Amino acid sequence: MGTKRSHVGPFPGGGLTRRTTRLSTTTETVDAALLDVVRDCGAARGLLYVLPRSGDALRLRTLTGAPREMATPWTRVVLSDQVPVADAVRENRFVWIADMEEMARRYPRTALVLPYAFALAAAPLHAAGAPVGGLALLWPGSHPPRLSDDERAALDAGCHRLGELLGDAGEDVHAPEQPRILPHPSYTRVPPAEAGELTAFIARLPGGACALDVTGRFTFVTPEAARLLGAEAADLIGTLPWEALPWMDVPEIEDRYRSALLSEQPTAFSALRPPDRPLLFELYPDPSGISVRITPGAPSQALSSEPSRSTSGTAEPAAGPGRAGLLYHLMHLAGSLTEAVGVRDVVNQTADQLMPALGATAIALMAPRDGRLRILCHRGYDADLMQHFDDLPLTADTPAVRVLDTCSPHFFASFDELQGTYPHAVHLDDKCSWAFLPLVASGHAVGSLVLAYDRPQHFPPSERAALTALVGLVGQALERGRLYDTQYAVAHRLQAALLPRRLPEIPGLSAVARYRPAGHGLEVGGDFYDLIRLGDTSAAAAIGDVQGHDVDAAALMGQVRAAVHGHAAAGAAPGDVLGTTNRLLDDLDSGRFASCLYARIDLARESVCLAGAGHPPAVLRHPDGRTEVLRVPPGLLLGIERTAEYPAVDVAFRPGAVLVLYTDGLIERPGLDPDVAVDALAELVARADPTDLDDMADRLVRHAGEPVDDVALFLIRRGS
Repeated sequence: MGTKRSHVGPFPGGGLTRRTTRLSTTTETVDAALLDVVRDCGAARGLLYVLPRSGDALRLRTLTGAPREMATPWTRVVLSDQVPVADAVRENRFVWIADMEEMARRYPRTALVLPYAFALAAAPLHAAGAPVGGLALLWPGSHPPRLSDDERAALDAGCHRLGELLGDAGEDVHAPEQPRILPHPSYTRVPPAEAGELTAFIARLPGGACALDVTGRFTFVTPEAARLLGAEAADLIGTLPWEALPWMDVPEIEDRYRSALLSEQPTAFSALRPPDRPLLFELYPDPSGISVRITPGAPSQALSSEPSRSTSGTAEPAAGPGRAGLLYHLMHLAGSLTEAVGVRDVVNQTADQLMPALGATAIALMAPRDGRLRILCHRGYDADLMQHFDDLPLTADTPAVRVLDTCSPHFFASFDELQGTYPHAVHLDDKCSWAFLPLVASGHAVGSLVLAYDRPQHFPPSERAALTALVGLVGQALERGRLYDTQYAVAHRLQAALLPRRLPEIPGLSAVARYRPAGHGLEVGGDFYDLIRLGDTSAAAAIGDVQGHDVDAAALMGQVRAAVHGHAAAGAAPGDVLGTTNRLLDDLDSGRFASCLYARIDLARESVCLAGAGHPPAVLRHPDGRTEVLRVPPGLLLGIERTAEYPAVDVAFRPGAVLVLYTDGLIERPGLDPDVAVDALAELVARADPTDLDDMADRLVRHAGEPVDDVALFLIRRGS
């Protein structure tokens, strides 16, 4: 974009700050501890994540026994992501995935991108009781379905050690821009004196042989292997097969390599070297790499790439990522965007996934609004500079605006190319190449995306096609995100309108309420609460939950709350309030049920009378700090039986006591007994400060974690 005056050229700015990894004592100690736990557990791979103190995402710090490219989609893991290490840290628990089937069932997105046979364990890392990171270990698919006692003990000890080291290092341990790659602890180098004998031994075997390290690069090639591959051994060392040999740029070949690396199971495939030379490749993996045997193969089983004009096998290496790598990132981005909700989720997933996957060092995602182009998200650019170029008119002559008009991408391998199209552009950033891409959905552009690179990028046709496909997914997700945000705002404005705008002030009582939805989009809950002034020395409180998570549930909730409020204000006894509301719900014939707990408070008598309709019991904190679960006589859910009766019970409500009312979302957990959950809630209430209801409410809601259902919480304190 250049200067604001001309509104042309690439985004200027400082770019990403390059941080170099220093082999300090702390770094070496952490690396050694990671290698120790990988070795002691007999694992094949290890991934060490750190959690910044103020962050909501894990950053991959160190990786052992696998290529960096394979971990690219998981270099930054948001704690809310449905991936094993995020679950382990967020929920403070151990996660074990025994095989491919369990991975597909519990983590379908991960299984889609890594459809290979391996076992995985993930665990949180703590220091002084606070989370500081996470650890993930991978084993070959041949691992037994459970960890042995020794493996689990080694894992626990390793996590404890890593947590201590990360905690002691504090701010000194950062996740580098690219994760550190460590060799597997079993890796050993052959002494020079023995290398010649080994080379001669291998050369005498039939066929050719080569070795790939864990990143997939050639580390050893025999002369016969080089002859069969049609290249010089010296030219192959240090390169990836599918980049150095264009005829091997077949998705299945890189996929076979990934499968062998993760599963550590031998595999074989055939490939066709142009023009008509079939070769058989046998892969034998271990944690340190893969040994490959190459022999002439059968043409009927050979995998081939697209027809090549070169028949010599010495064509220039393909530029950009290989086809399998692009498909890999395409699948992962597709899975991520499928789970994204709202525009903010979409833009964050896009920035998190595209930059590392494509090697870009800066990204900006924009969308039009009210005749101007707004920057929704950016990474790798200076925030002040982005603010300078935010909110440009859609009439500006800039690449980002032009791709909106034409729905065609623009690629610039150099600033000279960009200036040739936009003569007034000024090169104010440190980038070398740019891609300006339209985000298209339903046939029209809904935004534009800029990718910038520190190194020259030539954008060959295959890479342009891949980029176009990737941003096509982003455009569709952005459109869905906008619709979601609109639906969410409308639905929750409806729900907010059906709940009390504010609680009435009643002398002698103080009350606070919290509501926390668990649904998304139009999944509006039916939870409600109310406080009703009945007289100078009396009041009523109600809390309930209507079956369902939709607009109909919210509407019915409004009717139930209004009925309870009306009957209470008329002076009805607690059992009569619920009985009359029950008959109303039966008359409405909605086919839905509701739970409710109603409490009539008599300040003069220092008592509370409660009646319940299938609702979780209230908790009473006495003035002396004791807590009591008030298990009132059970009553049927509202709407089940028209003639149901709702008996009531009186309980003392002395000055300084706190009455805790809540819906089941506060305590409901899969596999947890409800009585145990209520008792745990009572213990939390006992430890809380009764004079600070806001703090007590926040503590109780935080204890609920990620609720499986909506949460309504209502606290009422009797003044002294």
